[in-house]
Amino acid sequence: MTTAVLDRSAPRQRVRQLTAAGVRGSVRGRLLPWAATMIATGGLLYAGTGAPATMLLAPVPVLVHETTRRLGAQAATIARLQEERTALATAVQARADELDLATRMLAARAQTMTSVIDAVTEQSIIGTDKDGVIRVWNPGAEKMLGLPRVDVVRKRSIVEFHVPEELESVAEDVGTAPGLAALVHAAQERGSDVRDWTYLAADGGRRTVAVAVTPRTDDRGVHAGWNFVGTDMTEARANEKMKDQFVSLISHELRTPLSSILGYLELVLDDEDETLSAEQRKYLTTVERNAHRLQRLVGDLLFTAQVEAGRFTLQPEDVDLAGVVRAAEETIRVTADAAGVEVGVEVPAGGLVVAGDAVRLGQACDNLVSNAVKFTPSGGRVTLALREVWQTPDGAVTAAERPGAVPVAQLSVQDTGMGIPAGEQGKLFTRFFRASTAQRNAVPGVGLGLTITKAITTAHGGTLDVVSAEGQGTTFTLTLPR
Repeated sequence: MTTAVLDRSAPRQRVRQLTAAGVRGSVRGRLLPWAATMIATGGLLYAGTGAPATMLLAPVPVLVHETTRRLGAQAATIARLQEERTALATAVQARADELDLATRMLAARAQTMTSVIDAVTEQSIIGTDKDGVIRVWNPGAEKMLGLPRVDVVRKRSIVEFHVPEELESVAEDVGTAPGLAALVHAAQERGSDVRDWTYLAADGGRRTVAVAVTPRTDDRGVHAGWNFVGTDMTEARANEKMKDQFVSLISHELRTPLSSILGYLELVLDDEDETLSAEQRKYLTTVERNAHRLQRLVGDLLFTAQVEAGRFTLQPEDVDLAGVVRAAEETIRVTADAAGVEVGVEVPAGGLVVAGDAVRLGQACDNLVSNAVKFTPSGGRVTLALREVWQTPDGAVTAAERPGAVPVAQLSVQDTGMGIPAGEQGKLFTRFFRASTAQRNAVPGVGLGLTITKAITTAHGGTLDVVSAEGQGTTFTLTLPR
């Protein structure tokens, strides 16, 4: 096979014969560049036979097509990248708009919160960082402690406004270091804490303040410090103390003459030498009954004063609760019969023994049974049920033993009486509180029985719960460890 190449440098055309082997070595280096030049200048190539040399021109359309394809692919890539860039720019702008909106909302929320805090003037709101350094100090704190915000924020610690001895006492009780740790210990364990603290004001005065302590978090939900919201209870606590002192004083002053009255009544009623007429005995018996009633009231007043003062003590021993319940039923039987109320008792045949003060437990049971009979109209029923059960850590009660459960004695006193309004049930154990149903129906009492019963139950490590519906009846449940 031979190929003819036109030599343009000769005066006349000369054709060199190139073998296939020669082409392999020279075409790449000399022929193709020269052919490209010929194409660019419009030159013609002829084979040795005089036919057009189409063989050398054949690759040109292929090269052009490949270049076009590559350019098209690049153009498509560029278009795709432009679309992606446009989409990305749109997404970035949308995200920027969202962030801007969120920023403005946070700023508005912060402004609202600041306005609310600044509007509170009767309560102190103090916010600290994790080390106790004050970061928030509202007008209520300024008023209560006598220092402006500029003198406190980032300059003073919350600990500086507390009595050191009080912090040391609390720290010793909870087993922590005095200072901030004592202030926030309970809030760390339970999430919040409310108790009385003594605040030291700038003028040296001391204020009794009920302080609610809660953790403070930042906008990411990360713990950032503590909030201390205080209500000045100085006057309220002083009034309570004065009331307790008055009750205690009056109770003591009444006890002595009552003891004398009852003593002389007993002498007269039991005097065999001076026979009383039936009418005289009736009158004196009425006096004696009411004197005993007044004596019990005085005892209740003294007891509540002891509870408030923290001087309430127990005389623990083994107590058969079944016997206590039966005694309460016997005590109330006459009153219940007169009121037309049926009283039923359900106790374990073998008894149920707990550790406690027999007198105080009897007093608590008497109070519950007496209340049930007083609040139940004629034709109603009161049921006393004592059970030996198990209590799980979550407070649930079961008849059978379960893992983690502890044995308890449970006394329920259920009546079919007038019930207690739902909105008043949270106040039942408040001293001197009387439900509206009791007042409307003229049920006698001064509102001390449940307060005393609650105190006795708590002192024994137990609980006292109530379930009631107005017009349907009430059930009190007393639970004691055994």
